[in-house]
Amino acid sequence: MLRSLMAPTPKKAKPRTPQQRMASRRERLRARGLRPVQHWVPDLRDPKVLAEIRREIKLMAKHPENDTIDDWIESVYDWESWK
Repeated sequence: MLRSLMAPTPKKAKPRTPQQRMASRRERLRARGLRPVQHWVPDLRDPKVLAEIRREIKLMAKHPENDTIDDWIESVYDWESWK
């Protein structure tokens, strides 16, 4: 009898799937003027990638204008922004 006097409990919504939640999140982000971007970066855990990076570093260090380029970078870099 007491139950009949109480307001009915709203039915719980069906749980959403991860895909539905992600779609909803993307919609909210797009509504804020954002867009998704995917970035691919070198996998530094891969020994082949590390070997190639080391090889390229050695080549760059031998460049005839290496010192001039380093001097220029140091002269234009804003060192204060890192403090």
